[in-house]
Amino acid sequence: MAGYGYYRTSIFTAMFVGYTLYYFNRKTFSFVMPSIMEEVTLEKDDLGLITSSQSLAYAISKFISGVLSDRISARLLFSSGLFLVGVINIFFSWSSTVTAFTALWFFNGLAQGFGWPPCGKILRKWFEPAQFGTWWAVLSTSMNLAGSLGPLIATTMALSYSWRVTLSLSGAIAIGVAVLCLFFIVNEPMDVGLPNIEPGTKKGDRKGSTGQESTLKELLLTPYLWVLNIGYLVVFGAKTCCTDWGQLFLIQEKGQTALIGSSFMSALEVGGLLGSVTAGYLSDRAVARYGLRSHGNPRHDLLLSMMGGMAISMYLFRVTVTTESAKETELWTLIFLPLTYVTNLTEDELWILSLGAVFGFCSYGPIALFGVIANESAPSNLSGTSHAIVALMANVGGFLAGLPFSTIAKKYSWDTAFWIVEVTCAVTTVAFFLLRNIRTKMGPVPKKED
Repeated sequence: MAGYGYYRTSIFTAMFVGYTLYYFNRKTFSFVMPSIMEEVTLEKDDLGLITSSQSLAYAISKFISGVLSDRISARLLFSSGLFLVGVINIFFSWSSTVTAFTALWFFNGLAQGFGWPPCGKILRKWFEPAQFGTWWAVLSTSMNLAGSLGPLIATTMALSYSWRVTLSLSGAIAIGVAVLCLFFIVNEPMDVGLPNIEPGTKKGDRKGSTGQESTLKELLLTPYLWVLNIGYLVVFGAKTCCTDWGQLFLIQEKGQTALIGSSFMSALEVGGLLGSVTAGYLSDRAVARYGLRSHGNPRHDLLLSMMGGMAISMYLFRVTVTTESAKETELWTLIFLPLTYVTNLTEDELWILSLGAVFGFCSYGPIALFGVIANESAPSNLSGTSHAIVALMANVGGFLAGLPFSTIAKKYSWDTAFWIVEVTCAVTTVAFFLLRNIRTKMGPVPKKED
């Protein structure tokens, strides 16, 4: 009989490939947006409406999916969601109106929410507690993989064939992989005759801890939870602005090519992959050195530095990217001239890609840290709820990065819209610095702390 090693490998591989396709099919509209606009007349408000409809649906669905994964088969939930995402993408490729685009992308968002919560549940069932965080981080890089390769693949296919073929093919592949996931993913070891890893659990037991350390009301009344909520909303919203609109900003306002626009998005995701891993590793070292305290979190220093890096890189992206950006200064020439011979890119293009990589590094790092901090700061019986709440607020930020952002861009300019996001990031970073020593343990305050 196959052991843990075989099942862990097959299950993790299936989820990694499956979630890569989840994310790719979540962003296909953004990837091929320039090609769609050449065929279908879409205003900036229309684009914002379409992307916001998906963000709103995803925020609702992901929260509900976390509850459903405790009550139905996580394997079935993950596979059915991916299957629906593929079907919806195919229907989207057959459509040509704003109404149809908006409705279908809303349903895409609903199906997208079925992806990540089952992954977390299955990982916890199959991996030891000491391994859980590591494999969680590795699985999350599937999003960076899809985000980095996706724009290049989608843009190349759209130019070679059409955006309709691109969406149809990506949807068909998702449907095929969804069927395979039903065969390769197993909910828990006991389903295949192996002892469950979690001590004291029985097959079919869907209940969590019975601890009564804190109530939901006490959690919601904790100021630190709302500090994390606001911070996550701003960071995730800013990241979404760049991933959804950065390509159009470069093409429409900065005069760059579609290839450079898609390459910028790929560089952002590559930087994000490195940022996530770096943030997890370095912040874990800080916790090991200083320990978790009731006031102030050892991860805050790294969080603050990365949030500051987000604001700075956004400022440079907005101000320095012009037709004369890198050529006028000797410093940029000294830095980038050797690379131009190796990569066959101009100094301007290398500078744009560098800014994308830095922003990705500084934005995906905090995104990883907010989830970890929310989980570890909450009482054990509400750690999952705490993470679900901050994740919901992050998706609210993603929603605001859609229609509201595009409306500002339409009324004023892309430059003004990005300037607002840049200032918001800077103000939030300053606020986090001032609140760095706030009480971080959520729930009721013990008498000893009074």
